[in-house]
Amino acid sequence: MNNVQKTQELINAGGMDARLSRLYPDAVSAARERYLHLTELFYEQYGDGHDLRFFSAPGRTEVCGNHTDHNHGCVLAAAINLDAVACAEKTDDGIIRIKSENYSGDTVELSVLTPQEKEREKSVSLVRGVAARFVQLGYKIGGLNAVTVNNVLKGSGMSSSASFEVLVGTLLNYLYNDGKISPVEIAKIAQYAENEFFGKPCGLMDQMACSVGGFVEIDFADAKKPVITPVDFDFAACGHALCIVDTRADHADLTFEYAAIRQEMEAVAGFFGKTCLRETAESDVLDNMAALREKLGERPILRALHFYAENRRVEQEAAALKAGDFEAFKKLTVQSGYSSYMYNQNVFASSAPQSQPVALALALSERILAGRGAWRVHGGGFAGTIQAFVPYDLLEEYRRQTEALFGAGSCYVLQIRPFGGTEV
Repeated sequence: MNNVQKTQELINAGGMDARLSRLYPDAVSAARERYLHLTELFYEQYGDGHDLRFFSAPGRTEVCGNHTDHNHGCVLAAAINLDAVACAEKTDDGIIRIKSENYSGDTVELSVLTPQEKEREKSVSLVRGVAARFVQLGYKIGGLNAVTVNNVLKGSGMSSSASFEVLVGTLLNYLYNDGKISPVEIAKIAQYAENEFFGKPCGLMDQMACSVGGFVEIDFADAKKPVITPVDFDFAACGHALCIVDTRADHADLTFEYAAIRQEMEAVAGFFGKTCLRETAESDVLDNMAALREKLGERPILRALHFYAENRRVEQEAAALKAGDFEAFKKLTVQSGYSSYMYNQNVFASSAPQSQPVALALALSERILAGRGAWRVHGGGFAGTIQAFVPYDLLEEYRRQTEALFGAGSCYVLQIRPFGGTEV
């Protein structure tokens, strides 16, 4: 019996159930099958393994703080019960090999840890970027063979890319650094890889929520030392389901749309000699709108106004949840959605105005949930998903209508996961 077979025998015998129940308390049987599938993929890719180990990094949901993190704002975010998982072993050849199911494998020779232009916007750049940052910060790295399976939907607004980045960082953390690197540091490393190697100027929220886990309020005023405050709240206890509706729109070629939000917000800050909106006052923008309009146009001003209002809403929503005032929270959630639509303007791409699946999902949600639930654009926007808080008595009808429009399985009911990136 080889090592892979021994691992499978252990899983089948329930030898990992206690660990799996920590991450998947309501789905241990399904998790067992998923991890068995991982070992099969590992054997198909690499043959027999040595000292096989398992790792997990969750996706995330943004509860409030739409496009505020990259300008040092505040967010409410939570890790979710969808995750990227890996089966891995250490090697001594100085090569990281990661094969993701249904994708071609990524191979990175650790002798080359500089950005490669041909790898821009490809997953291999994230692997190389994470490894490079480990070295820059004085951490250990080494070769490994890994296979991954990710049920965080790509392009879903649940941060499949961030969960993958955090998973790579988690692999190197536990395989070569005894798990001693903090979740906050892993998140920063993942963001560095996406900014400098992948080429997307994202903020830190996605990586932080995936790496830290739980439901948290994060203040990025000092991005080097973000302030993380746990939020103890159970949406189910308030009679509502946390839903994500995947419109199944294509995120391809939208990096410039995302980048423009950050660039335009920073252009407004630059007008006042600052680098980000968190360093500026809303009153200054309001007092100088004519001059800003003449120099920058209207949209940067609108996006700046969204930033200030959304930043306040994070604090207001956190306070409402801590006070148990779920009705106030829902009203603020709807306000957040309207602000993203009217001011931040990330509900559809200006380059393709005929395609508006997210706007359609919001319109349908308003018709079903008005006066009862809440709805808003989710994540980066332009394509992808919306978020809704749906009363349980409306859940089946909400699911029926959204799936009739966007396809079977497009409405997800999520749970908040208390753990971030971890060895299983």
